[in-house]
Amino acid sequence: MLIYPVELTPDDNDTLLVTFPDVPEAVTFGEDEAEALLMAEDVLLVMFSAYMDDHQPIPEPSPLNGRPGVALKVVASAKIALYNALLAAGKRKTDLARMLNLTAIQVDHLLSLYHKSRIEQIETALAVLGKRLIVEMREAA
Repeated sequence: MLIYPVELTPDDNDTLLVTFPDVPEAVTFGEDEAEALLMAEDVLLVMFSAYMDDHQPIPEPSPLNGRPGVALKVVASAKIALYNALLAAGKRKTDLARMLNLTAIQVDHLLSLYHKSRIEQIETALAVLGKRLIVEMREAA
């Protein structure tokens, strides 16, 4: 699971401004910390979808180092890993479709951060790129 550090800064209108050291384009706010962190996850997904549209790699999160963090869902994290692996391999979505014997629309869904995909499908796609998905469990903060 990807956990991105956030910076929460009190704003001049009694809200909390949310920024990300690793994703400077992602900025949002919330009335309180809980709402700010909820909005933070949403803005990350929006920005990462824009990175995908622009064929840009999605940055890895830096260490939290005591900062609060936003944890992306497991499937979204796996899709980001798949997308970055595809870029690193110099492959396009059409190449992945051919390798998996899928249609272009199915690959679009597989990479979409807003489409529900089965984790097994993402594992299979990573495997054809020579990658393996590892999931680990940690104590809750």
